[in-house]
Amino acid sequence: MQITVTTQAGVTIAALVGRMDAMTTVEFDRWLAEQLTNGETRFVLDMHGLEYISSAGLRSLLAAAKQVKTKNGALLLCNLGGTVEEVFRISGFLAILPSFPNVEEACVSLA
Repeated sequence: MQITVTTQAGVTIAALVGRMDAMTTVEFDRWLAEQLTNGETRFVLDMHGLEYISSAGLRSLLAAAKQVKTKNGALLLCNLGGTVEEVFRISGFLAILPSFPNVEEACVSLA
């Protein structure tokens, strides 16, 4: 999995590309811990390039959301599609993690 980061109006936008599974969640967890250590607390995860997510990926995102919440921050998802969106819908995670159609709408909701 690749994580490409940009910043927009104080929001850290991470584009996730590839697969989020037991092997790659370690990379995501490490990245998030680094961001939190650096004081970042507002995140939008752009899932457009994510091809696959496993239960390990879902657990990692849930843990991330909890960590961010303890810092009075927010973790939002956007651009869910295909089988990844289906996994979120079936698992009930759309009720837990806020999702938006695109990066712009997610960022506006944090303003």
